[in-house]
Amino acid sequence: MSNAPRHGSVSEPPSRADIYLEPWQAAGLEAGKFFPATEAGLRDPYAPDDTVNAQPPEDGRIASAGKDFAMKLDEPRTDWTKHPVNAGQTLEISWNFHAPHKTRRWNYFLTRPGWDPSAPLTRAQFEGEPFHSVQLSCQPYWSCDDLMPENPTTHIMRLPERPAGHQVMLAVWEVADTGNAFYQVIDLEYR
Repeated sequence: MSNAPRHGSVSEPPSRADIYLEPWQAAGLEAGKFFPATEAGLRDPYAPDDTVNAQPPEDGRIASAGKDFAMKLDEPRTDWTKHPVNAGQTLEISWNFHAPHKTRRWNYFLTRPGWDPSAPLTRAQFEGEPFHSVQLSCQPYWSCDDLMPENPTTHIMRLPERPAGHQVMLAVWEVADTGNAFYQVIDLEYR
């Protein structure tokens, strides 16, 4: 496998991949789009001309996007490096791209109150809907130059209420011109 950087990752606050993997690995965590979907071959209901999705990562392999080289990201551990936050605060998330794609959206999910950090990350551990989403509207994607993201791309969002303790944010960058999305988890410590 090539060690050349590819695709994109969250650099601020540092994602689990950005902290624990080589840059080329952190930027290569791609699997099928439309999380929390579990099946491949789905059309985007908002942009039906976008490429259908590939197979999304299975439960327990979400942090690694199902990539064997990143399996350590899926371990249920309590000692992940965590970014300190407060409920209701605004948070800036920055993506850096090594191979930009025409983009449809970014979705941000948060673990549910009372989730179990001693268990693998599953769809059931996350809220079913993103707490923040940024969608680009131009269609069809092949005629839209404005779907190429700025590098870096920064999103500002307000964090939902959660009790004090460890929470995991899942950031998903969905591209329009392939069936994949890029998966990044950020460990948060609510104070």
